[in-house]
Amino acid sequence: MLEKLQFYVDGQWVDPQDPRPMDVVNPATEEVYGRISLGSAADVDIAVAAAARAFESFSLTSVADRVELLQKILDVYIRRADEVAEAIMDEMGAPWGLARYAQAASGTQHIDATLKALKNYEFETSIGTTVVVKEPIGVCGLITPWNWPMNQIAVKVAPAIAAACTMVLKPSEIAPLDAILFAEILDEAGVPAGVFNLVNGDGPGVGTALSEHQNIAMVSFTGSTRAGVMVAQNAAPSVKRVAQELGGKSANIILDDADLESAVEAGAKSMFQNTGQSCDAPSRMLVPRSQMDEAAAVAAKVAASTVVGNPRGKGTRVGPVVSEAQWNKIQALIQKGIDEGATLAAGGTGRPEGLDIGYYVKPTVFADVSNDMTIAREEIFGPVLSIIPYEDDDDAIRIANDTPYGLSGYVSSGDLERARRVASRMRTGMVHINGADLDALAPFGGYKQSGNGREWGAHGIDEFLEVKSVYGYRK
Repeated sequence: MLEKLQFYVDGQWVDPQDPRPMDVVNPATEEVYGRISLGSAADVDIAVAAAARAFESFSLTSVADRVELLQKILDVYIRRADEVAEAIMDEMGAPWGLARYAQAASGTQHIDATLKALKNYEFETSIGTTVVVKEPIGVCGLITPWNWPMNQIAVKVAPAIAAACTMVLKPSEIAPLDAILFAEILDEAGVPAGVFNLVNGDGPGVGTALSEHQNIAMVSFTGSTRAGVMVAQNAAPSVKRVAQELGGKSANIILDDADLESAVEAGAKSMFQNTGQSCDAPSRMLVPRSQMDEAAAVAAKVAASTVVGNPRGKGTRVGPVVSEAQWNKIQALIQKGIDEGATLAAGGTGRPEGLDIGYYVKPTVFADVSNDMTIAREEIFGPVLSIIPYEDDDDAIRIANDTPYGLSGYVSSGDLERARRVASRMRTGMVHINGADLDALAPFGGYKQSGNGREWGAHGIDEFLEVKSVYGYRK
């Protein structure tokens, strides 16, 4: 049993003001394997005060000092990345290959990308006789989710440090142990006391206290759209900045000149990665109506060949979903798809055969989905793919944009110019053409109810800065 009952505040591990132990459950075994404490508003007050004191000096550090600090963090992180992967595997069920080479590796990737961006970042520009200065916004509240836990911690903490801000982090209480390791890494790297603080807790407790706090200048939140609305409402009375990366229901448009088999296979594999628990997952696959049966057959074959099992098992590609609550939600939505008349091409309700313990979900494919069905409207956050037919390019774009979300989009075509034209009409913060990978130096974020901020690279640093015009600074 891992006992991690303290918080990291002002450079020290400290006891909660009002200890409230909470069990951490391994979703693969349904067994309690760790215990943390849930914090309170009193803990947040102490952490914010520490961050405010640290801001007085840290906000004045040079870019060179912060580059050196981030490099030290990166060096320690790389050395301890296996530990981070082990924690993520146990707390949220990612198979080892995914946990080590995607989940934990994302921390390395984003700290390094922030370093590169910081070295070339312009904090001061001139407009005539005016100097425009970008300055750290202040004490920041960071609230991160469980699905890509280290990724979201790194893309908030690293740019906050690059911008010379101080911070209080509330990681997900469902997957908190990688965050505790990250605090140890920052401590070992020599981050000054009070610059980084960690208070574990739930949304109604610590999350609300952070978003409401009068001495926090900014909240950076990643999570569901529903929770993001609550964060914004709590933050509104203090008029603090709120940067949000929220839900998605991303369309994957496969045009009629694409290699259908390879595009469908890649799209299905991407959907099932991380057990479908990614905000930018290509959950709506749009194919020409005449190719529906062929697309469904290819996707069903991918689902059938996807190895689901214990994250520590050899060859496992898909682990469990994170919790019983998530499992129940996904089961209800799969049943809703059946009830509303979609064609079940693969998977379905219940656990995969032979997996009676653990929150495992069958990789599921629905064909003949219409965009007004629940499974096409709601973010399922599980390994469930909906295939929707379209008539022509204009119809595909209409369907893709017919959603309250706007995080990511995907388009496949044998004609790059045609793919670019379609991408330009998709109302999303990101579009992948022909399976292009994410770029850690490019901005990540969405339109509409998928959020209002941008993370990664220089755009991630922007979020943590205020802009000041100094008139008459130059002659």
